[in-house]
Order: sequence, then C-alpha cells, then structure tokens
Amino acid sequence: MNDELEQELAQEEQQGERLQKILAQAGVGSRREMEAWIVAGRVTLNGEVATLGMRAVEGDVVGADKRVIHVKGQAEQAAPRVLLYHKQEGEIVSRDDPESRKSVFEKLPKLRGQKWIAIGRLDFNTSGLLIFTTSGELANRLMHPRFEVEREYAVRVQGVMTDEQMRQMVKEGLELEDGLVRFDKLSDEGGEGFNHWYRLVLKEGRNRVVRRTFEALGLTVSRLMRVRFGIVNLPPSIKRGKMAELGTGEVEMILDWVGMPMPQPVQASPAPRKSVRPRTNKSENEDLSGQMRENREIATITPKSVKAKGRRGQADMSRAREHRKGTR
Repeated sequence: MNDELEQELAQEEQQGERLQKILAQAGVGSRREMEAWIVAGRVTLNGEVATLGMRAVEGDVVGADKRVIHVKGQAEQAAPRVLLYHKQEGEIVSRDDPESRKSVFEKLPKLRGQKWIAIGRLDFNTSGLLIFTTSGELANRLMHPRFEVEREYAVRVQGVMTDEQMRQMVKEGLELEDGLVRFDKLSDEGGEGFNHWYRLVLKEGRNRVVRRTFEALGLTVSRLMRVRFGIVNLPPSIKRGKMAELGTGEVEMILDWVGMPMPQPVQASPAPRKSVRPRTNKSENEDLSGQMRENREIATITPKSVKAKGRRGQADMSRAREHRKGTR
C-alpha cells in the first residue's frame, strides 16, 4: 500500500463511517435498505434525525427504529459469525411469507442485538448451500454484483443440451427478459434416461436465473442445487436441513478473501458482549446443537481456493484485490 492511499484511509477513519455502513455491519439490513431508512427519517444520530451522507465516529449513538447501536472503534468490534445451512426444497429464504410456508430462518440460532443475514437467496424448490452472517458488510461484499463472486450449481434437466447450446451459454450468452445471462463455466456431468446433469458457474444472483435460462432453451429443470458460493463449498458432512457454524480461522479466511480486517478484541477492556443462544427444550434442539459442535471447524474452505493456485482462484483473488482497492 502506498503512502498516498494510507493517508486517504487514515483520513476516512478520522471522518468516521457512513451510517448505512454501520447499520449494515450491525445486521439491521443491507446498505441499500439502510439508505432508504435514512431518507425516510427512520435513523437518528445522537438523538437527531439523520440525513444521507452523515458519518459516525467512536462513541456516537445510532438509532434505527427500535435498534440502538453504540459505535465502537475498529479493534472493539466483535468478529462476525458465519453459519452454513444445507437448504432443502420446500423452504423459503424469507422471514415473511403470506402463504406461511416453512422458512429457513425458523431453524437458526436466536441472537441478541443482531440478526442473521442470508447471503444469496435460493428459490422455494432449490436446495443447497446457504450462508448466513451477522455482518452486513460481509454480506454486501459477497452479494453485490460489482464483486462478481462465483456461484456454482449442480442442475438436472429433462433432456440434453446440444453442443451449440453449451457453446452459446459460455460464449455469447442468452438474452432473457431482464438482460443477458452467460455462464462462466458449463460441464456435462452425464445422466441416465431422460434426466441429464450439468454443473455450471455464474457470477450473479438474479431471481430464478438458472431455471429461466434452461427454460429459454426448451429444457425443464427437475432439480437444482447450489454447491459453492465464492470460496465456500457445501461440506458433504452437512446433511439436508442441517447447519454448521464456522470457526474463527475459517471466518478470518473469508474476511481476508473479501478484503475485510478481522476484528481483534481489546485485552485492556471488557470483552464485547457475545451473542447468546436461547434456552430451549433440550430434546428439540439436541440434534441441532450437536451437529454445530461436530462441524464447528469443518473444512469448507480448501487451501487451494484460499491460496488461489488454480486459474479460477487466481482470477477471483485478482478481482477481490481490485474491488478492495476500488472501494477504499
């Protein structure tokens, strides 16, 4: 890092963080949502109604509806929690549903003063890897289109793609009603009978984009499963409907990959208040807590993906560095 950039970062730190970023980091909502809250007058800074563009420094108090956030220094911030969940078909990734369907949020551990943020949604009939975190900033870095984080899927379709269709999907792409879609990688995984498996990689999360793409080619998707998000893979040991919380080392690797520092606790002052899981009926939660303890240090991030030795990893890390510089 050159001296000019260091001075720029130091100046920004003295000016404080923008309110929407502080609220997102606290898990209140996404930056875009928090900007809308500020415009609507739902956010206060030290008791006064905030306006867009305001910043807060250590010691300030930010209010958002019923949430109160005491702004801390960088070193005092608690490390984000990251949870992996193997979503099943028949579950929605939403807290509110008019049809009262099963929600993935119903199974997550309860939090005090924070909330779980889903990193990338999955459709009602799609299964696979869901990542949850308490950090709005981490969620933003993994989901925002400008960071181009890879999503990898295993998809089973009724029928077989032609060589020309496969070439088109990784070269020219296909025009849908909401814009062009292009797979970064597409491989034929074989199959038996009428069903055929493919594995694909893309860097966007538009609603039902994989299903709509195959439908536009005249192929019906009979099963869709997300197996990777960025450098995080879905571990085989996490069965459908189960979850695992990542350990400190794995969280630090993810933060490093997206260009975020790992908060360090201050030894001279009391430790930050930790999130506490609720007291619940042991028989109902025995399987859940046991699964999380068993997989706490699960190897979801391979050394190869972190060190970026392969072409894909090298490209991902290069983009991450470029975005990191661009966002400072």
